[in-house]
Amino acid sequence: MKVTINDVAKLSGVSIKTVSRVINKEASVRQATREKVLAAVSELNYQPNLAARSLAGTSSYTIAYIYDNPNAYYIIDMQNGILNECRKQDFELVIHPCNSKSGDIVDEISNMIRHSRIAGVVLTPPFSEMEDVIQKLHDMGVKFVRIFSGNKSKDNLSSCIMVNDFDASYELTKHLIELKHKDIGFICGGKEHKSTDERLNGYKAALTDHDIAINNDYIVDGEYSFESGVKGSEALLQLKNKPTAIFGCNDEIAAGALFGSRLQNIKIPDQLAVVGFENSPFSRQTWPQITTADQPNQTIAENATSMLISDIRGTNKELVCEQFVPKLVVRGSSNKEE
Repeated sequence: MKVTINDVAKLSGVSIKTVSRVINKEASVRQATREKVLAAVSELNYQPNLAARSLAGTSSYTIAYIYDNPNAYYIIDMQNGILNECRKQDFELVIHPCNSKSGDIVDEISNMIRHSRIAGVVLTPPFSEMEDVIQKLHDMGVKFVRIFSGNKSKDNLSSCIMVNDFDASYELTKHLIELKHKDIGFICGGKEHKSTDERLNGYKAALTDHDIAINNDYIVDGEYSFESGVKGSEALLQLKNKPTAIFGCNDEIAAGALFGSRLQNIKIPDQLAVVGFENSPFSRQTWPQITTADQPNQTIAENATSMLISDIRGTNKELVCEQFVPKLVVRGSSNKEE
């Protein structure tokens, strides 16, 4: 016979409402009562029905992850991180992919939130950087947390996690300069992502600080894809004054650049150094493996989800912002000694 909330209430000697408050992790329950209820839950192996829990009351215990990103590894890391935290905190997760370039994207997101009874939303780029989406969620009174590229939030509309792409990109470029590279190509990611600008600006700042002139011929437009890396490397290596190093705006681009360079019989890193960004599996699936900046996306997603649930429950007295600075990981694509 299936164990019910009534069984837990009876064994612990409290009301059904008190059991519900403990399961929902409400802060107002006395510690002794909480421990008694949790002991009964453990003894009976009670598994609350989260969907029924949301339907039974006015509160929702479902959050949504809304995304539009071509990088499958990024999406998987984010999904896993969010799901891990949801399971810890007894929340459900709705995953909603959508097209950020759609003309009715704001209506699509707001309709999804209403129909699914969403309590909060985890926003990743480009949605976390789209002012119309952010303002709509704020106007709807929906809790949300943003993960975005930068080192400062320009408003106080939500809790957020900032990824300091600028500083990490600076360190990657500095690494190449310290290896005596001056002619360094840069293959950009999608223009709709703020991370592209932050990483490009970090690259430019490092060159400037080391008295190396910025050569616009070395900066190639692209997208966050392997194919973009292949095409970008082809364009750079056709220049009369070829670069001796290429910075791919993420690991997928860098892997494509490494592949495209090898098609031209260029030895890595003897004739050309290649670096990427994020430390995704792409950086470890090439030979040599790719020097990169470690961006712990799963941890970032877990922290963002914890922030969101705390905001939903009202346990955060004020908005919270955290910053991650991806760390340099040196591998064989740039260092001959690796």
